[in-house]
Amino acid sequence: MSTSPRSRLSRRSHRSGGSRQGIAGRLPWVLVAPALAGLAFLVLPLAGLLVRAPWATLPRRLGEPNVLEALRLSLVTATIATAGCLLLGVPLAWLLARVDFPGRRVVRALVTVPLVLPPVVGGVALLLVLGRRGLVGQWLEASFGITLPFTTVGVVVAEAFVAMPFLVISVEGALRAADLRFEEAAATLGASRWTVFRRVTLPLIMPGVVAGAVLCWARALGEFGATITFAGNFPGTTRTMPLAVYLALETEPQAAIVLSLVLLAVSVVILASLRDRWVSAP
Repeated sequence: MSTSPRSRLSRRSHRSGGSRQGIAGRLPWVLVAPALAGLAFLVLPLAGLLVRAPWATLPRRLGEPNVLEALRLSLVTATIATAGCLLLGVPLAWLLARVDFPGRRVVRALVTVPLVLPPVVGGVALLLVLGRRGLVGQWLEASFGITLPFTTVGVVVAEAFVAMPFLVISVEGALRAADLRFEEAAATLGASRWTVFRRVTLPLIMPGVVAGAVLCWARALGEFGATITFAGNFPGTTRTMPLAVYLALETEPQAAIVLSLVLLAVSVVILASLRDRWVSAP
């Protein structure tokens, strides 16, 4: 007696599902134990921060002038840095994704260097280039009277330097995944390259641009090493939230916990908003 293809497929799926359940039931504890230890290693410090937080005095501490000042400066500089990264990073990502030129792999590697470069080293590099005696900085000061180190603009520059790779990588990936047929159709109809990019390409990659901009902003908000090296730690001028956390930890630990909670809340919101793109599994 013959069976239908649907019934055979159903039995096969049932057997494969049963085999998966059987495999899941035979957990290799030699892997589960270190996995749980790794999870605890990552979660326990965050739990400790929540447990030791001064919840009773949290509203009052959030309203303290030094906390508000550091928060305002961080939000403003991170937003300006992200805007600059969008202005420069989107064209750079388009160049890496759509233009085949000699040395493209080298350029891509250079773009991603700030991801692995220690931030303090990045700050030193910025000083050597944009400092008063730097390769470009001395010309800026002599010609235009512009001094970048130890200023609020210096904070923006340091944050943009370490955060731009997140935007470039995200946008380049979106460009490579976009369907070129839409752009080719628009070009066939007589649209210029700028019109194709503005009316076709940019709407196609907008989710990647938004995700990259959010990650870029979050990275800029949490920047510490390059900022303190290139811009210093001056209240109201260059003291962002990460710098305020470092300083408060030595003099007022409760304020350091409050600032850390703000940064933790921002990180959670960022991950929650990008969960479908970055942390979800099939």
